[in-house]
Amino acid sequence: MIVVTGATGNVGRPLTRALAEAGQQVTAVSRHAADVPDGVRHVVGDLADPAGLEPVLAGAKALFLLLSGDLHAVGAAPAGVIGRAARAGVGRIVLLSTLGVVTRPFGTTRIAMRALEDAVREAGVDWAVLRPGGFASNALWWAESVRTQGVVAAPFGDTGVPVVDPVDIAEVAAACLLDDRHAGGVYELTGPAVITPRQQAAAIADALGSPVRFHELSRAEAKAGMTRSMPAELADDTLDILGAPSPAEVRVSPDVERVLDRAPRTFADWAARNAAAFR
Repeated sequence: MIVVTGATGNVGRPLTRALAEAGQQVTAVSRHAADVPDGVRHVVGDLADPAGLEPVLAGAKALFLLLSGDLHAVGAAPAGVIGRAARAGVGRIVLLSTLGVVTRPFGTTRIAMRALEDAVREAGVDWAVLRPGGFASNALWWAESVRTQGVVAAPFGDTGVPVVDPVDIAEVAAACLLDDRHAGGVYELTGPAVITPRQQAAAIADALGSPVRFHELSRAEAKAGMTRSMPAELADDTLDILGAPSPAEVRVSPDVERVLDRAPRTFADWAARNAAAFR
């Protein structure tokens, strides 16, 4: 049995589906009740409470660990999940980390994530670490403005990074959970090319078959919008990357193709699959 945390999100949902289609027994863990594929067991759980996950981990052979907000919850002890998984007999952990642990290692978020990477390495189990850059699905931030105004509003319109399709992350995660060849692997996951916000708006317009106008925000305007849903420190951190990505953050990694034997999906592929969100 494989336990997938964050099972209803952009990565966890396609990962759960891929594992189920591969004939694996899957337990999907999320904070709230959710629909899951037929044959998948769903459990409501909170990674900020590692002790509460012990019944879920019992009998599992592998764990996909996606912490996101649980990494920063008050009183959270995310390394406790790793330790409890190892003590429960879980033989493999695949951790969803971030490219930022190597490109911007001194931010609070990356320091915490790097500590988790170290905890996974030291847990005495097989492991793999996935380090994606920006997600193509971050474009969903623009869905409402595209639906209501036909506008993508974003800062730094002509500065891009090679955003990765979450389905590619999920398929790499499935390979790491199922294939012994990936034990000990650290994979940097990007899309196939750098793409700017202005180009993303054009790809969304192509997927919709209707015009989408790009409106460039100032950094201050963008931060004001972002802080409605995230801490100011994280908003500034994100804007630093979007506005002045380092050479390592614009590098196209070969790792998706190395694992999956195919090129990464393009942003246009993602936009075509998700066009309904923008209509």
